[in-house]
Amino acid sequence: AERSRSLFLWDNGSPMRFYVRPGLAKLRLAPLVLAGGGRLCRVQEPGAVLLAQPGEAAPGGAFSTEYVTECVQRNERLPLEPFRLPAAPSSATAAAPRGRLAFSEAEDAALMRAVSGRGEARARGRALWQELERAALTRHSWQAMRERYLRHLRPARRAGLFEAANREFETVESRSDASEISGELPTKERISPGERASGLKTVLQDSVGPDTRLQMEEQPTSTCSSSSTVGDAVKMMQCLMEKSGMDLLTVTQAFLKNSGEAEATLHFLQTGRRRDGYPVWSREDDLELQKDDECVRNKLIAKFGAENLAKRVAFRKS
Repeated sequence: AERSRSLFLWDNGSPMRFYVRPGLAKLRLAPLVLAGGGRLCRVQEPGAVLLAQPGEAAPGGAFSTEYVTECVQRNERLPLEPFRLPAAPSSATAAAPRGRLAFSEAEDAALMRAVSGRGEARARGRALWQELERAALTRHSWQAMRERYLRHLRPARRAGLFEAANREFETVESRSDASEISGELPTKERISPGERASGLKTVLQDSVGPDTRLQMEEQPTSTCSSSSTVGDAVKMMQCLMEKSGMDLLTVTQAFLKNSGEAEATLHFLQTGRRRDGYPVWSREDDLELQKDDECVRNKLIAKFGAENLAKRVAFRKS
């Protein structure tokens, strides 16, 4: 039977809103939720259904991600309560005063994702951080999160957007099954197109040298097409963000997984898969690609096709 487009609508017709932590589960569930009329929240919001994978430490009030897949398989909206997960037991570490807790790598990554594309003014203000505290993004107060970002994490952004996205791409991939699609699909940020374009241009400019920045100002930019100039990259990334409704970091990660092909990246962001049926590139695949072994190369050709393999080699060299 054809999948219902109102699968994730409440009885009053309003869309169900879900929050899933960025990662493989979010990428897997996002196309299903959106196709069924639901919405995904970028941060945990009041009234949103908090989803977590079975077996992971979940806060109280979380429901299993299997709720979405079961609804899709049965093609009907099921009651939520049978999918409620038991709350994670408290620990001595969690009970310690928040101000004395060290930030974990996962919390640092969550802060970077939450602030990505929000603009310098919002990062320095209070509203954003108070919103993240209410959403329980980390175990820390909003003051601690803001200080952590401004003092320690913000300078790391200057290392370059692609390096940051690639680090997360490698980290996620190395922990996942290579057969699964990796990444995340957060929803569109509530910022104006002008602010998004300005922030995008600033971040990309921060990751290049003065000579390239000068070229960006002097050369005209094109629409969604791959180019070696930062100006074209700004235009392309903005176009992909607008068409997919995803944030900058997610678009950049998808760009890396699809070897810099704009159309393939957009299709992947919208559907969670490639148009040509081949999988996206994983960290394990890239490691295999570096081996000087004909058997390994033949396996990659069988998996991705000779043309896609050649494109990946060229993309990595670029």
